[in-house]
Order: sequence, then structure tokens, then C-alpha cells
Amino acid sequence: MCGISGWIDFRRDLTREQPVIDAMCDTMACRGPDGAGTWVQPHAALGHRRLAIIDLPGGAQPMEVDTADGKVGMVYSGEAYNFTELRDELRRRGHSFDTDSDTEVVLHGYLEWGAGVAEKLNGMYAFAVWDTRTDQLLLIRDRMGIKPLYYQETENGIMFGSEPKAILANPEVEKVVDADGLRELFSVTKSPGKAIWQGMREVVPGTVVTFDRNGLREHTYWSLDVAEHTDDQETSVAHVRELLDDIVRRQLVADVPRCLLLSGGLDSSALTALSAQQLAEQGEKVRSFAVDFVGQTENFKPDEMRATPDGPFVQDVHKHVGSQHQDIVLDPQALADPAVRRAAVQSRDFPMGLGDMDNSLYLLFKAIRGHSTVALSGESADEVFGGYKWFHDPKVQQARTFPWLAAFDTQQAAGTQILDPSISSTLDLPGYISSEYEQAVAGMPKLDSDSPFEAKMREISYLHLTRFVRMLLDRKDRMSMAVGLEVRVPFCDHRLVEYVFNAPWSLKTFDGREKSLLRGASADVLPKSVVERVKSPYPSTQDPAYAAELQKQVKELIANGDRAMELLNADWVRKAADLDPSEVDTPTRNVFERALDVSVWFDLHNPTVKI
Repeated sequence: MCGISGWIDFRRDLTREQPVIDAMCDTMACRGPDGAGTWVQPHAALGHRRLAIIDLPGGAQPMEVDTADGKVGMVYSGEAYNFTELRDELRRRGHSFDTDSDTEVVLHGYLEWGAGVAEKLNGMYAFAVWDTRTDQLLLIRDRMGIKPLYYQETENGIMFGSEPKAILANPEVEKVVDADGLRELFSVTKSPGKAIWQGMREVVPGTVVTFDRNGLREHTYWSLDVAEHTDDQETSVAHVRELLDDIVRRQLVADVPRCLLLSGGLDSSALTALSAQQLAEQGEKVRSFAVDFVGQTENFKPDEMRATPDGPFVQDVHKHVGSQHQDIVLDPQALADPAVRRAAVQSRDFPMGLGDMDNSLYLLFKAIRGHSTVALSGESADEVFGGYKWFHDPKVQQARTFPWLAAFDTQQAAGTQILDPSISSTLDLPGYISSEYEQAVAGMPKLDSDSPFEAKMREISYLHLTRFVRMLLDRKDRMSMAVGLEVRVPFCDHRLVEYVFNAPWSLKTFDGREKSLLRGASADVLPKSVVERVKSPYPSTQDPAYAAELQKQVKELIANGDRAMELLNADWVRKAADLDPSEVDTPTRNVFERALDVSVWFDLHNPTVKI
């Protein structure tokens, strides 16, 4: 997997800046605990932290090729799942290889096809190439945005990194968050290319960024497009299964221990069952992990989001496929531990977390890392197949805003109420959200044959695949890489995304339920209980002891005059902190979590906020 960083400066001699390059690289030590390296030229420096997955002895980076016209260096994060086929093709074209790593294949792919190598790759990746033959930097990111990559232009060059913290470690960069940054932080819209730090940008998924002495240019090599879907139901289900079999086979390839993240839902259960089948052919047992909370199954109370606890369904899948399974059981004290919150906020670089769901994900990954280095996740299946409850809500289907905001109170979901009233007024989040929505749908591809209803459902799918899923993928990447765990997301394979996106809504719901195509494609390998289970999101603790501990910590923030109160609606936070513990509901708990996250963020980065 790894973390990458770099600095290009056409006026400065970077061979004298080794300590700064090392510092940028070291911020991502958690992403690459197995090795570190830098490649420094007079005007270009590349840094790398390695998590060894493929070709453990031979895949060290930065990687360099010395051509007849000059050197080409590369730092690479991710996995190219079709690297063996590409290596064979490149060998036929005259290339030779010294390692068995996918990194070397991608580098030689660049030598053969230039920036066009991106179109050849199947996988998750973010990489940088410095070509001394042209004094040109290329930054390339995968189609769906699974692997992060940020950059910031300077007066004489550019800096980049897998995470903002790598760029922020350079003393030339000021840690400033302006009004636009706060809008992006609290709007929950994930505007492509935007970062919360002033002057910083995110490489848009499916994009090549080129930088040289003439400046910066962007080229989109992939975007979600429309096409007529001509396959009938039986053919569509069969093709989805064919794709899933191929995707899982590719993504199980690793030279380190692998496992499955299992929730007992349709998505993760399907991947676990298909993996079990394929590994059995190799004489292996699939290993699975699930997160749970002390007393959750016994004391579970159905709510609007979750009708059933995960535990019983996890056990059904475990027994059905014969997995080597382990539950990671967490208690309220662990979830509320300030050190865990700090680690989670530090991992994400900003305080727009999901409270206990972030903390539990971090603890789950930390526990898994003691047994496996690669995990397959069911993330993104809801966005691809139409699994969220709000996809099927007439109110959401008729709304002129982002569907995940329409499903809840838009003001609360966007964070308007928790902000200081004067700041909230200045930011005008409702106006920002409306503008972002209009921009998002303006760029959506359209099919003339779509009925008005079909066009709206295509819009909802498009917004999830180009906005919402990127928030979840970023979260999954940051939390997993914080402990050196590579999480793969099979449902983000672009072939599957393209195919299902263009299937009509009637086909995606042919059995009258959510995710019909996935259910039809995997029902034969799953227990009946999971096939019939209603969608349930990532679990959240219901233990009141967790909320009570948060309330206690927020009271301490208030008493200490914490800087977070400068940004937040202090009166509202104080009122929530003074409630009787029995009156603390989920929205109030969310207030506590956001306040604590913002406090940690200020302490970690000491940002200058300019509004």
C-alpha cells in the first residue's frame, strides 16, 4: 500500500533539503512500517513509506529507471490487480524486469505509454512520476478515488503527499483553513478536488495532473458515463457474478496474510463466501473479522437505521462458509478513550468524523493488523447497487439536493447547528450545498431514453458514486493505513461500477428490494438469513455508558476554555453538557463527538482559521 510524498522546486537545490523531505515522509510512517526511502534530484525529491504486500524483498521504493535520455523515478501507493497481464504485454514490447512487484510494472508502463498507463490499470493507486528527460511531474489517481493524493502549488514548484499532513510538514506551507475550507469540512458534499487547507488540492479520481515549468494541467482519463443496458435480468445477474468472481480472485493475490471484514450484511457476506470458495481450491480457509460491542446482541433495540444486530448474521455466515472467524468486541471505555479519538482524528487530518463509528473502525483495524496485512471490505456496494434506505424514499427521490442530506435534517446533517451562529451565517452552508448540488448534476451524463423517474434514479446513483462514496473510501483508507493495514474494496472495480450504473432501476430492484442484482448474483453461496436480511449500516454502540463518558469529557472542554468553543455554538454545547444523562439522545451524542473531534484537531494542527 504505502504513503508517498514529494517536492518539486525549479529554483531551489533540493539536495540540500533532505531533512525536510524526510520529515514529510515520516508523517506517514504508519502507512508504510516496512521501509522508507527518498530519491533526490536538484529540483525534485520523492519520498516513500512502504507497506510490503507484493514481492516483499524486491519492491522497495522510490524506483528508478535510467534511460538513454535520462532518469525516471516513481513513488507508488496501491495495487494494480492486472499487473501480471501488463508485465507480459510489456515483455512482448521489449521490456525486462528485475523484480516481481507491480510497482516496476507500472513504472515500465509509464515508459511505454506515458500518462496513458493509467487507462491500462485495474486497481487502486496513487502515484507520482518525475521524468528528468522533460523535467515533468505526473500525479495519477485511480478511477474511484480509493487511494488519496493531495498537492499544493508553491511560488516555484509543487508539493504532494498521500495525506495533507505530509504537505503540512514542509515549513514553506502555512496551516490555514479559510471559509471555503470550513464549508467543505461541514457541508458533507465532498466537492471533487477540494481540500480543507488553504492552497491545497486533491487530485480528482480518474485524473492525471501534469506539472512542469509551464505550470499545472489536468486531464481526465476516466469518468462515469452512460450507455444503453441491453442485457435481460438473467444475463445481468450472471454477468455481475462473473465480474465478482474475477474481481475477488484478483484481489486475493498477496504475499502476506489476508482476511475479510464481515458484518453479516449482504455485501461483506457475499465477498466472504466467494473468497471461501476460491481459497478452498488452494487448500486454504478464509479468515474473517467482525466488530461487536459488549452486550450489543443481548440488549439491542431496533431503531430507524438498524433493525437487527450484526452478531447473529455474522455467525450464520461463519458457520455456512467455514471461515476462521474472530469477533473484535469493544467496550464503552475503549470507544470513548481520548487516545483512540486522537488517533482517529489524526488519521483523517480533519474533525469531520463519525464518532464511535470512527473509533471502533480504528480499533477493529488495529486488532486485525495483529493477524493480517490485507483485508477485503464490502465498502461501496450500497452506492453501486442502490442499497441505502433513502434510495427508495419518495421524499428523497423528489428532492433537489444531495440524497444523503435529504434523508435527514439537512441543517443538522451539514453541521450548521453546531457552528457558532456568526460563523454559520458567514459560511451560508445551505447556499453552498445548493451550489454544489447544481454543479454536481450539471456534470452528470444523461441518456435520452431515460424516463423522468429513471433519470432521477440515475442522478441519485451518480451522486453517490462521485461524491458520497469518496467520503467513505477516504475514511476507510485513513483508518486502515493508520495501523498499516491494506483494505481492498472489490465493489469499486470500475468494470462492475460501469455495468451496474447503467442497469435500469427496475433491474436493480427486480425482487422488490434493495441490491437485487447483488442478491441474485450471490444467493447460492449465502445462508438464507443473510439473503433475506434488511440493510443495516455499520454498527454503532447503544451503550449509554459511552454517551455518559463523552458528556464528562465535553464538560472538561468547557471548563478549560478549549479553543474548539471558538468555532462551535458554545451555548448549544453547554446546554447539551448540562442535560441529565437519561436525556442524551443520538443527536446530542453527535454534538459531544463533534466538539471533542474539533478540540483534538486544534490540538494536533493548531490551524489558523480565517473567515
